[in-house]
Amino acid sequence: MDVNYFSSAMGRNWWVLLLRGVVAVLFGLLTWTMPGITLTALVLVFGIYVLADGVLGVWMAFGQRQENRFWWALLLWGLLGVLVGLMTFLTPGVTALVLLMYMAAWAVVTGVTQIIGAIRLRKEIQNEWLLGLSGLISVLFGVLLFMRPGEGALAVVWLIGTYAVIFGVLMVLLSFKLRKLAAG
Repeated sequence: MDVNYFSSAMGRNWWVLLLRGVVAVLFGLLTWTMPGITLTALVLVFGIYVLADGVLGVWMAFGQRQENRFWWALLLWGLLGVLVGLMTFLTPGVTALVLLMYMAAWAVVTGVTQIIGAIRLRKEIQNEWLLGLSGLISVLFGVLLFMRPGEGALAVVWLIGTYAVIFGVLMVLLSFKLRKLAAG
């Protein structure tokens, strides 16, 4: 694809980026002002996904009964997805806590792995302390999530909002640059 064609097409559609940016900023601002609703919405979207994934897994399992002797494993996976999806709708607070604990565990394991990597690589690379420091930050983040899950959930929602606002502002700025490109 020709670069000029791409930039011309982007320039003609600058308003789409502007709209995306404005929507992202509005989403971020709503996230900041209504974090509880945002967290609930995220948990419910997760529930919809897991439930749909489970239903499709059950469907695939029954479809593969004749040709796959391990179809029952797929059935169990699908039924587990349906169960987790239903539990998400019945107890969204518990689901939010479990998801947060999963994030906390991931951060701790990732951080420890990075620290070990930094120690092992200290003689092979320069500035390995950056890897170790990032690992330490991950471990601290995970530990804080374990110790203060309520505040951790709020922090995650605020991070999503912050990302949305920054992304939105950048899209708005880009749209104006592309508008000038198209006009000029």
